[in-house]
Amino acid sequence: MEDTVSHSSVDSALDEFVLVNAEPRLHIAGNGGFGELEQKLSELLSDDFNNPNSVLSGPPVRMSILSTGTEKSVATCLENGTKTEDVVIADSDAKKDLEKETPVVETKNSFNNMNVDAKISDEAKAQNLILPDGMTSSQIDLGCDCTIFTGVTYLGSAAVNAPRSEAEINRNMAVFNDQSKMAIPVVLSVPNHSEGIVYLIDPNTDMEISRYPILRILFCARGPADTSEHRCFAFTSSHGESAESAIFQCHLFRCDGQEVNVAKILFSFAAAFQHVPKSPSVASESSVIGDHSFNFSVALEFKEVDAKGNFVACPKDKNVFKLRCNVEKKICIVVTQSNQSRELKIERCFGLLISPGRNVKDSDMHLIDMVSMGVGSDQRSYVISANWDPTDPSTKILNTETPKDTRVFLTVAVDLVVEGIQEPVRFLVETRAKIFPTSERFWYFTTRPHIEQFILKLKEVSCEDINLSASKNQMPQYEVVSIESRTELERKKNFSLSFPTMASSTPSDRGSPTEGEAEESDGDEPLQSGSGVVSKDVMDENLLDSWRDVMGRWHQNLKQRPKQVQSLARKGIPEALRGEVWQLLAGCTDDADMLDAYRILIAKDSPAEPVIMRDINRIFPANDYFRESGGLGQDALFKISKAYSVYDEEINYCQGVSFLAASLLLHMPEEQAFCVLVKIMFEYGLRDLFKQNFEGLHLKFYQLERLMQEHLPDLFDHFMDLGLEAHMYASQWFLTLFTAKFPLFMVFHILDLFLSDGIETIFIIALALLKTSRKDLLALDFEGVLKYFRVQLPKKYRAEDASKELLQLAISLKVSSKRLKKFEKDYVALKEAQLQQEDPVDRLQRENKRLLEANMRLEQENDDLAHELVTSKITLRRDLDESEDRCDVLNKELLQTKAQLLDTEDEMKRLELESQQLKEVCRRELDRAEAESVRNQAITLDYKQICSQLSERLEKQQVAHKEELVRMKSLLENCDSCSKLVAPDGRLKTIGVEHLTSNIDPNLLEKESVIRELELELAQTKLALVEAECKNQDLVHQLNSAIVELQTSKSTWFQKTLTSIKEATAKSKDNNNKEGREMSRKDSFN
Repeated sequence: MEDTVSHSSVDSALDEFVLVNAEPRLHIAGNGGFGELEQKLSELLSDDFNNPNSVLSGPPVRMSILSTGTEKSVATCLENGTKTEDVVIADSDAKKDLEKETPVVETKNSFNNMNVDAKISDEAKAQNLILPDGMTSSQIDLGCDCTIFTGVTYLGSAAVNAPRSEAEINRNMAVFNDQSKMAIPVVLSVPNHSEGIVYLIDPNTDMEISRYPILRILFCARGPADTSEHRCFAFTSSHGESAESAIFQCHLFRCDGQEVNVAKILFSFAAAFQHVPKSPSVASESSVIGDHSFNFSVALEFKEVDAKGNFVACPKDKNVFKLRCNVEKKICIVVTQSNQSRELKIERCFGLLISPGRNVKDSDMHLIDMVSMGVGSDQRSYVISANWDPTDPSTKILNTETPKDTRVFLTVAVDLVVEGIQEPVRFLVETRAKIFPTSERFWYFTTRPHIEQFILKLKEVSCEDINLSASKNQMPQYEVVSIESRTELERKKNFSLSFPTMASSTPSDRGSPTEGEAEESDGDEPLQSGSGVVSKDVMDENLLDSWRDVMGRWHQNLKQRPKQVQSLARKGIPEALRGEVWQLLAGCTDDADMLDAYRILIAKDSPAEPVIMRDINRIFPANDYFRESGGLGQDALFKISKAYSVYDEEINYCQGVSFLAASLLLHMPEEQAFCVLVKIMFEYGLRDLFKQNFEGLHLKFYQLERLMQEHLPDLFDHFMDLGLEAHMYASQWFLTLFTAKFPLFMVFHILDLFLSDGIETIFIIALALLKTSRKDLLALDFEGVLKYFRVQLPKKYRAEDASKELLQLAISLKVSSKRLKKFEKDYVALKEAQLQQEDPVDRLQRENKRLLEANMRLEQENDDLAHELVTSKITLRRDLDESEDRCDVLNKELLQTKAQLLDTEDEMKRLELESQQLKEVCRRELDRAEAESVRNQAITLDYKQICSQLSERLEKQQVAHKEELVRMKSLLENCDSCSKLVAPDGRLKTIGVEHLTSNIDPNLLEKESVIRELELELAQTKLALVEAECKNQDLVHQLNSAIVELQTSKSTWFQKTLTSIKEATAKSKDNNNKEGREMSRKDSFN
């Protein structure tokens, strides 16, 4: 499918948003290729040279002027050396007209980057003609060199969305050729250079009807052969002053004269685009002879050392190289010159440099070691390779792991010595990279090199300004004027298109105007997509409460939508809830399979990636999230667009879906946005609009026109009178769901209604737009209506109140599904009637063409699958080899591990045996220690009993001693001689003690000494008892510790602990025996 909605063809990529005002880029389709066209023209030329009556058979002429009544042409020569007198005039009237005119300005045809010899035959080149002799000519003054064609009928024009889509042009060609009521005969004037203008002239009055600059023509095509359109041709042109305001018109023609050939007309268009005239200038005294442009392609590739020591290409994802830290790298550069008549020879590489960042200075570049240089195997390219050590401190940034979701820029410069150029030529290649850890592995990637196109502009200098050696070689010498990359040119172009009036405005002019001033000052500039600020504030608390209740019940049962959702969605979903509610409405809240599929899809390559990259800057340029080139918004949008192009191969990529995806990305992460996008495309029927040559879309157009006929009959009749069809203004409404041009707050409310009510929402919104603009549209002509839909209509709803009124009006309109079904049946019946009235041969030819296209598409898919199969096999073979090597390593490791396992098992058995023995020893020692403990406890009890008995005896003796002492005191007091020795307080007097002591009873003294000894022995026994109990507790504690250590460690340390326990037990036993002997001795003494 070749349209805005399907981009399987590069030629049909979305150019409806591109303003072509720079280099001419004409593509001629339907002629069987340029080679076939050249062959036919060569045959015509050769036939005319063989004819003696032909104009070309005579001497060189400046121009040939013949009148046939059906075709007139003016052809300028290729060289300026011929004279104006060398003119053959076969018509007297034309001769008189020519005599009145001034001499034609002599220009030199120089085809831009192409060889004229490849386009015309040698005979024609010898005659200095750019047109074949089959084109007779006449002189008409149009102010420039041109070719005039009569016998041409202008069928009309139609707005197109894909100006490079041959299918859409052929479709319009068939319709206008059969049904056009506006066909008028015209004279077609085609200029002979790219700065000219195509004129449509009234053959009766010689008045200009319309003009189309060559620079605005994008595409040229002829009708298919063997059809009624084989004598038709068309070209598409852009209208507008900026990328946003550009619209595209397809102008259709038919050649009615027998002598007018479509191939000749298309050849004239091709020559016009190839011929770039030189502007007249006064010759200066400088040494510059002429300026030349050369196109170079520089391919940059990074390689890293793998595990086997080989250099392998670094992976790349979306023009971002994936590099590893601390891994030796090699930089490979391939420089190739495009096919040109003059080829520059590269002598050697002067140096290869690298630097982190972009827009770096020459002083910031760092030279790296070159490995090799030389001409490639194809003898057209020059290959340079150099080793790069990333650990160099000058490139530390490029050897540091980058954080998540960040990239680093790097610049690689190559200086080349080119033959004929005095100084080295430097090509600067800027790219991005992401640095990963050394052990990182990449599973899904592409290894394509980064390719940058350069335009090298040189000026040729005379040999007077250079040395003598150069003059001897007779080689042209050049000086470098400029070197520009395609990326830089595109960046400048996008900048100039985005800010067309900034350069000419003063600071005061760029102030923020009021709303009314802005509406009056923006003129014909359309509203940028993604404009408008959406507020998250909700003033109605009741609305939030209602949504809170509904969401609570909805989450409890996701399969059943609450009844209040539709009425609440029509009021507008609060901005803070839109992301969640949209997922619930689409039914993809828990689609884990789609989320996993998305992660796989973004890792695959898509043939639409170049087109997506080109379109990505045109999606919501007024929104900050998508404005930055290479930012997070554009990166997420690129991933979704690429993933969907891989997911839906039939539809592939379409820019309209990108607008819808961008709206979803403003409310949810990219994974959920992709799931909702797939649901909308498949389950809401939006995908059906893109299938089967847009049959579903044409059905919607028919249904919309029938609804207009019922609701807005006067506007419908006005559109019919103008020849304005629904596809001219409503294509974007259906394909983008109004997301491309209208303000965001209106777009989001429309999506609320669409997800809630379905595809019927598009019809009611379209009817509401037409109804509110009815008076304005009735007062406009064809061009005015198209401009109104493109510019004024979106601006009407920049105020949020106006958009709310529109949506309320749309909700009040009723479009029943039964009515749409009836219109669908009528459309099918109409198509069947048209098919029945159609010639069976034409129908079969069209069917055959469709089948051929399908066959070509299937063959292409088969080739792609075969290529993918071969690539997969190679990858699998490589992976298999790596797996086998890994398997061998693992087998060796397994054998080593088994041997270690056997040794470990033997060691474990030995340790288990030793552990059992230790357990047995420990058990015996424990039993013995327990027995010792029981015996010690019995001894302790005996000691306690003895001590208690001794205490009782001591107390009795103390009592007896006190009684004896009292008795003796009383005796002394009663004795006259002894009473003197007793003091009044009962104490004995010290006077004469030595004399008295001799009279004390010796038994009494002995008993007192015994008492003292018993008291001392009692204290010692108590002390020994306490020491014995402490030692006993220590022994018990050591025993328990030994048991625990034995059970936990099962080591030979238990033997040491057991030995210490034995020693402690033996020492305790000796102490106990010693104490027992002492106590026995004391008992026997007593």
